[in-house]
Amino acid sequence: MKAGVVVFPGSNCDHDCYHVLKHVCGIETSFIWHKDTEINDYDLIVLPGGFSYGDYLRCGAIASKSPIMDTIIDFAEKGGYVIGICNGFQILTESGLLPGALLKNRSLKFICKNVYLRVENSFTPFTSLYSIGEIVKIPIAHMEGNYYIDEDGLKELKNNSQIVFKYCDEYGEINKESNPNGSIENIAGIINKRGNVLGMMPHPERAAEDILSSKDGLYLFKSIIDFIKEG
Repeated sequence: MKAGVVVFPGSNCDHDCYHVLKHVCGIETSFIWHKDTEINDYDLIVLPGGFSYGDYLRCGAIASKSPIMDTIIDFAEKGGYVIGICNGFQILTESGLLPGALLKNRSLKFICKNVYLRVENSFTPFTSLYSIGEIVKIPIAHMEGNYYIDEDGLKELKNNSQIVFKYCDEYGEINKESNPNGSIENIAGIINKRGNVLGMMPHPERAAEDILSSKDGLYLFKSIIDFIKEG
């Protein structure tokens, strides 16, 4: 199995994702430059967090037009597995691989802190090692993490069980107080209809070792690795 971490100008979580995949999970991993156009031998692609192209225009908008993105869209349409974290999630919505958009936080401030998430769907390749209703602690660090989708789109997400994570408090309660950025219905992560593209604002790579005070994010990487290895 081989994983690739895409590097855009302004990415700053690429090495964190590389470290977790290669050194913590033991998977062959390499970086993919945003101007590359071939990813033939990869099983998993990660779009990491950061400030691609300085977040000019809109977060993820310019990165979504990078040469590598046509290849990743083709990879995903053929069933390849893709994870977009934070800025990577924004790039996935801008590229059309995931529905909705990420708006500025309700507070109009950058937020960097640990948050609690409730697992809404564990029947995905990315969340099979979690349980539905499980509460996990994973950090966020963003200015534009306020997930929005229109009423019809939200209904479709629910009907297709595409909502994977929701912001909650430490007891699993989902309410306004536990919503750090104003995301519609506290949505923190979604998956596409086919189930092979995941986007989430929290950073699982920052909660993948004991030294980071939480390993809750590690099981996301282990879930998809186990799924791919088992074929």
